[in-house]
Amino acid sequence: MTDSVAASVAQTIARASEWLLAQQSEKGYWWGELTADTTLESDYILLQLWLFPPDGADWNPPTRIQVDRAVASILARQCDDGGFNIYPGGPSDVSASVKAYFALKLAGIDPNGPALARLRECILAHGGLQACNSYVRINLSLFNLFPAEHVPSVPPEMILMGRVLYHMSAWARAIVVPLAIVQALNPGRPAPAGFTLDELYLPGVSKAFPCPDSWFSWKSFFLGVDKACKLWERYGSGAIRAKAIAACKEWVLERTRYTDGLAAIYPPMMYTIMALDLLGCQPGHPDRDEAEQQFLNLMVDDGEKFYFQPCFSVVWDTAIAAHALAEAGTAPSAQLARAADWLVSKEVRKKGDWSIHRPNTEPSGWYFEFANEYYPDIDDTGMVMIALAFAKGTKTEAQQATIKRALDWLIAMQAKDGGWAAFDVDNNWPVLSNVPFADHNAMLDPTCPDISGRVLEAMALHGVPSDHPAMKRGVEYLIRAQEADGSWYGRWGVDYIYGTFLAIRGLRAAGESELEVHILRASEWLRAIQNADGGWGESPESYTQGIYVNAVSTPSQTAWALLGLLASGDTRSESIDRAAEYLTRTQRPDGTWDEPQATGTGFPRVFYLNYHMYRNSFPLLALATYRKARLQES
Repeated sequence: MTDSVAASVAQTIARASEWLLAQQSEKGYWWGELTADTTLESDYILLQLWLFPPDGADWNPPTRIQVDRAVASILARQCDDGGFNIYPGGPSDVSASVKAYFALKLAGIDPNGPALARLRECILAHGGLQACNSYVRINLSLFNLFPAEHVPSVPPEMILMGRVLYHMSAWARAIVVPLAIVQALNPGRPAPAGFTLDELYLPGVSKAFPCPDSWFSWKSFFLGVDKACKLWERYGSGAIRAKAIAACKEWVLERTRYTDGLAAIYPPMMYTIMALDLLGCQPGHPDRDEAEQQFLNLMVDDGEKFYFQPCFSVVWDTAIAAHALAEAGTAPSAQLARAADWLVSKEVRKKGDWSIHRPNTEPSGWYFEFANEYYPDIDDTGMVMIALAFAKGTKTEAQQATIKRALDWLIAMQAKDGGWAAFDVDNNWPVLSNVPFADHNAMLDPTCPDISGRVLEAMALHGVPSDHPAMKRGVEYLIRAQEADGSWYGRWGVDYIYGTFLAIRGLRAAGESELEVHILRASEWLRAIQNADGGWGESPESYTQGIYVNAVSTPSQTAWALLGLLASGDTRSESIDRAAEYLTRTQRPDGTWDEPQATGTGFPRVFYLNYHMYRNSFPLLALATYRKARLQES
């Protein structure tokens, strides 16, 4: 590394560190914005219709100002073809577009005006309302805007069926339990008189579920189950249904304690408000008021911007920022200590849903948000453990005890296949992917390479030896999971770049040599997909295609690729120098980077995220790691 390059990298690191340090709260945490697509604002308008029914044809809710702000926020993101996408720059998505049409028309936008006319044409070109996913159908059916006989049933009785509920992913079960109450008790909420969406139906296309390819399949079986559920709703035991609804209510209320809302994510929080409303909790009831306030806390309205966050990413943001600053060596020890103390204070100490399959494991781990005690996740726990390997708090004994408990918890949460998932163990009952309301691509929580790589790195940093059975099984899992082209799939970040960088780091931390074939193939793949400008970029379209899809370079994905190459043992190639040059060249004067693209993943092919701290924390971490590696070379 020449003196001029070294000086440029050092200056970039200094500016990035100065900006990041200034963002730390007095309590020690970092918290960046987390944004998604227009479906959140559309669903907010739907919730207002639920809470404030119309007077005949007139609908003028007391939240009219916020509704109008939501409308403006939605319209500002309309695509050139009239539709709405689920990630910036992506194609229009029919489900997001129908949600937007409903919300905009309900709020008073002229259906014959240019915005809705273009949107309507786009929806019809994409298959009409019939092409929407099950949750759009369900939401519209609550207001008799989609025929109930063609909507998936979500029966509350499933809570009485032993552990069936816990074979669903944590986020899926948190959605379906309150939604089951809503479906069971909703008599049909009124839409404004004369309000319909008939113009969105594609002529000649059935509203029924698509027929399965084979009648001898699980999909066909569950369509039969759905028909049976609809018969049960008409003729089944009222006593059993009442018992099921009471159990669902108890389940929901129990999980709204010690949390930012049910599962601390937007969809369950919205359905919880609806469920409590139907259960007779009027405004002023403490459970109802708390549920509504937790939901409104997700709203960002500063007079210029209006949007809803899907959840709060504060623990995640803090761990990544602390790791980056510690690697850079630019943070005063007092600030890192505040971060470490705050993270230690957020350790989970109560048993949650995860304990159904691990009843004898002592609670530990970390969640994603400010509070979500029932749902610690393995990814956050791994990331916090990495941060705590570098950031030392003021209470050494307490921190070490926390680390010991978290290590034991991580090892206990390893799946049978050797990998790690997000919230649960062996949550991969594939038959459930065939139920009619499973088309949101989030019914299961299987193991994935990105989380598994991060966990291996975290365990190694805290002294777990490479010959430990958990480490060996984790390594074997990653080797088996490698794609034919040398990459790894990334479940929680877009996509193969993310999975590959974390898999390499995990394997190397676990003691794998840089000369192993799987490491060499991975690093060669990363070098092969580098963009001409020196950066890396990948589109969420990778999830749809099942293979890497190139996109314009982004700071976070460039940082991930650079970190992956450095971990692979590549400390001298032109690729890493060009990557460092890209990051130094694209930094803004204030120490930040621009990144409008979504590089985070909620549900592949359905919901994507823009972590606004990613574009600043990961480049700092990558450049600090690059500088250290180059200095060791010289």
